[in-house]
Amino acid sequence: MTTHKPDAAAAKDVPPRSAGRQAISFAKELLIVVVGAIIVSSLLRAFVGQMFIIPSESMESTLLEGDRVVVQKITKFDRGQVVVFEDPGGWLSDPISEPGPFDRVLEFIGLPTQSTPGHLIKRVIGLPGDRVVCCDDRGRITVNGYALDETSYLYTDSDNVQINPSDVRFEVVVPADRIFVMGDHRDVSADSRCHLSDMWSGMGQGQVAFVPIEKVVGPAFAIAAPFDRTTRLRQPPIFTDVPAPTTPAPDEAVIEPEGVSC
Repeated sequence: MTTHKPDAAAAKDVPPRSAGRQAISFAKELLIVVVGAIIVSSLLRAFVGQMFIIPSESMESTLLEGDRVVVQKITKFDRGQVVVFEDPGGWLSDPISEPGPFDRVLEFIGLPTQSTPGHLIKRVIGLPGDRVVCCDDRGRITVNGYALDETSYLYTDSDNVQINPSDVRFEVVVPADRIFVMGDHRDVSADSRCHLSDMWSGMGQGQVAFVPIEKVVGPAFAIAAPFDRTTRLRQPPIFTDVPAPTTPAPDEAVIEPEGVSC
């Protein structure tokens, strides 16, 4: 029986892959990996979570200017949680500065280099139908008659003096499909209280002070950077004891006194 040996000459005719071809093959594989990562990151950003940069001092000391927070878009939010939302109308007086092309790419894949234009971040104090009042005889904000002890998150200065829950007196009933929000550094936060006398786009006086739920991106659940400030953001326990409203939410907000503002 005759066995056939491989043709050595024929084997020599197969040229080895050149360095150039190897580089091209590696570049193609790398491009596929990068494009795949961008697609996955973009899908996560669109449907799961998104990072935002804190643009101001209004949420001190819970959040500092420049902090990067992760906002999740899967679950609903509740009273006491910090949420990111689009400007409901006229809250941002400064013109919106659009990011450059490189910044747009990084923001698209979930790595913003600056605060997202047209967005704000505040704490939810009142949900639809809630009666929010400032203040009781001890200076506390009440929600549906329940007094909030906000000492765990209200801003405290370098002399260890904590700011008042609010120096603006008001009583409101939050309308359907909207929320009432406030910053943690109340002295510098232009929040819902400061728009209770605003007129906007044909709406009744003060209605723009209440943020439409459809404009809420989602609740912030963690500080991602800087690394020495990385932490979870949780709902303060005091809000779990707030009773539900006793009457349905009105179509338009009830605001007393009329014309109140910061």
